[in-house]
Amino acid sequence: MKFLDNPIAIEPGPDWKGYYLDNQNGFELNITNGIKFKEKIFAGVGVGYLNFEGINGVSVLSDFEYLLLKYRLTPLVGLKLGYSHIWNQYEGGTRTASAEFGFGCNFKLNENLGIYVKTGFLFTQHSKFVPIKMGFRF
Repeated sequence: MKFLDNPIAIEPGPDWKGYYLDNQNGFELNITNGIKFKEKIFAGVGVGYLNFEGINGVSVLSDFEYLLLKYRLTPLVGLKLGYSHIWNQYEGGTRTASAEFGFGCNFKLNENLGIYVKTGFLFTQHSKFVPIKMGFRF
């Protein structure tokens, strides 16, 4: 995940320790289990591991995807909503919500297996990222 910027301006107070993920690129590994509706809609829940240049955390997420066409190669759009615990400079870490809006392509290898590539925007911890993802759908 490539860091973009901090879209929320915060007026620092006396206990301000800075943005949690300021200028830090990230890595994410997720596993999601869900159901397909009519071969075009997917809804699922999952867990993930996050690493932002040494800041580790775990996440719980819901994932919604829509395949625009029924062809072997088709565009897709998605929404992922989650909640994560990113360990940082505060004792006990910080919990935060996240939202990811994505788009990409899905390639169906056979009836039960597909590969997808997608990107979009991820908002979390007062920061905005561009995730670049690749995964398998089965």
